[in-house]
Amino acid sequence: MNPTLILQKLRAYSRLTRLDKPIGILLLLWPTLWGLWLASPGWPGSLVLFVFIAGTVLMRSAGCVMNDLADRNFDGHVERTRQRPLVTGEVSVKEALLLAGVLSLVAFVLVLQLNALVVALSFPALFLAASYPLTKRFLSIPQAYLGIAFGFGIPMAFAAITGQLPFEAWVMLLANVFWAVAYDTEYAMVDRNDDLKIGIRSSAIFFGRLDILAVMICYAVFLLLMAWVGMRLQQAWPYFTGLVIAASIAVYHYSLIRGRDRKACFKAFLHNNWLGAVIFAGVIASEYL
Repeated sequence: MNPTLILQKLRAYSRLTRLDKPIGILLLLWPTLWGLWLASPGWPGSLVLFVFIAGTVLMRSAGCVMNDLADRNFDGHVERTRQRPLVTGEVSVKEALLLAGVLSLVAFVLVLQLNALVVALSFPALFLAASYPLTKRFLSIPQAYLGIAFGFGIPMAFAAITGQLPFEAWVMLLANVFWAVAYDTEYAMVDRNDDLKIGIRSSAIFFGRLDILAVMICYAVFLLLMAWVGMRLQQAWPYFTGLVIAASIAVYHYSLIRGRDRKACFKAFLHNNWLGAVIFAGVIASEYL
């Protein structure tokens, strides 16, 4: 095959897996890292850390491919997605299915390096990733399902470190659901008009005129649940300082989305990376204080 064609195909695969847009990896990675460090009495271990970071990248990439496979008949009608590789024909359905399968298989091989409980949890994790795109057809708030899928690394992290699934892990997962509804509603506000035309459901449509209030309530519940987890796990003051800074970032997001400008809403969505990062910084500082 011509080297130029190979390069074009690799670029199409990169776009299909969203490796050119790492925000999804980061929003998936931060909760996983919170879980690893909160479950550990310090450094979680190089092997565990490698497996979870690499697994996050692989499964987010596989999830993007699965999402585009499910949405390939809709994406051409949405301004933001009409140039995706499956829509333009740069990647075939067969190629996409093979790519998703290979990525998932490599992630599973990595998980096999950990304990049996983590391996068992990898199956519902895969189901969540594969089924999320379909929820946009029938769930009024598919973003809540996304929050479970994106947060499932939390119980897996506790399982990897402790071999158990403590109540705090599930509360953190619930907190992540509220965070995901907040940031993905900001994202859905960008596509609301297109989604209404093609019949795709989203939290932005469900909340309607109360979308901004709903986003801020979700941020508040998320931070309150994380504060409860911090108290239960006896975290030091830097942990709670991180939550306070995260709250101030959420207020900044309010200033961005209150006008419902599409570009500003998308900026708020992207900025959630920093919210996740400051919470992780607080976790690290608290652990090593």
